[in-house]
Amino acid sequence: MSILKIHAREIFDSRGNPTVEVDLYTDKGLFRAAVPSSASTGIYEALELRDNDKSRYLGKSDVSVFEQEKIDQIMLDMDGTENKSKFGANAILGISLAMCKADAAEKGVPLYRHIADLAGNPEVILPVAAFNVINGGSHTGNKLAMQEFMILPVGASTFKEAMRVGAEVYHNLKNVIKNKYGQDATNVGDEGGIAPNVLENKEALELIKEAISKAGYTEEVVIGMDVAASEFYRNGKYDLDFKSPDDPEHYITPDELADLYKSFCKDYPVVSIEDPFDQDDWEAWSNFTGSTEIQVVGDDLTVTNLKRITKAVENKACNCLLLKVNQIGSVTEFLAVCKMVQSSGWGVMVSHRSGETEDTFIADLVVGLCTRQIKTGAPCRSERLAKYNQILR
Repeated sequence: MSILKIHAREIFDSRGNPTVEVDLYTDKGLFRAAVPSSASTGIYEALELRDNDKSRYLGKSDVSVFEQEKIDQIMLDMDGTENKSKFGANAILGISLAMCKADAAEKGVPLYRHIADLAGNPEVILPVAAFNVINGGSHTGNKLAMQEFMILPVGASTFKEAMRVGAEVYHNLKNVIKNKYGQDATNVGDEGGIAPNVLENKEALELIKEAISKAGYTEEVVIGMDVAASEFYRNGKYDLDFKSPDDPEHYITPDELADLYKSFCKDYPVVSIEDPFDQDDWEAWSNFTGSTEIQVVGDDLTVTNLKRITKAVENKACNCLLLKVNQIGSVTEFLAVCKMVQSSGWGVMVSHRSGETEDTFIADLVVGLCTRQIKTGAPCRSERLAKYNQILR
């Protein structure tokens, strides 16, 4: 079955910013994919371009939809740049995702099953969700330096039960924050997490711990964090008060920051920390990963980029990859990256972006790739719940 037409349009993401949506037509019908964006991006990830470039790619191609790798490679060759700066990762990815959906339809199988086939996985596995329940960093206007505080219902026996547990803890957290700081403190950030105007990161952890206890899930729920430390890296040190006027006297060293993380893990059920250091602070990454038993997740460090990931594996800089489809820009590439890191013994967590759409591709992706972990925001805001609801189906 051949591609009949490809059309791209400008739509809006969950933050009201323009992004790309692609319609791909075959004899089977229309297949649509929308591309997310982010507020905090790694400097090494593939570049997105906005829609002032009206070019369309492969619109007259007669290539079969079964040739995902071939079509992805044609687009990559046409772009010809290492970071997709000619066409933009957003344009390439939109076509690649729509192709993948069309291929699944032609085979007559669910999208997750088709992705599992591409990845060589005979079985599929539902993931543990990392619900982002308190927002800080670049995602909100509050004073919290660290970007995401998450709950993971690892003790739930099914994904349906995990959703219930996550929602109950989230609503208890809202009540805890409302009772302590007032109704205004329950406003939410870009990813649906509550954004109370607190300064101390430990205070956010204390609020979550109390909510978990009030919900009755102290044995079932653990905590994860996305620090996004590149956002407050300053001349070899870290400014945990970076949203206030600059004061170098309050900067802390990488070792001091590592000790802070270890205190979090001691005092709270923190089992996963993402981007604990700047994307180029390799020594700090390796030292921390080698001195802790928790999951250390690379996002800004690795940006789903094969060269960065290879260096991280060699340096033992982290032990889990955050997989974001728009960081690398095509189905073929992120399948290869996922296979590579899994063979190295790493974990993989599939992730959304802060600027999301209602597209649910990553829900099928996490099931088909059997990565066992997904983060796509709070159990709040429809563009986040669209992914969770797709997994429930």
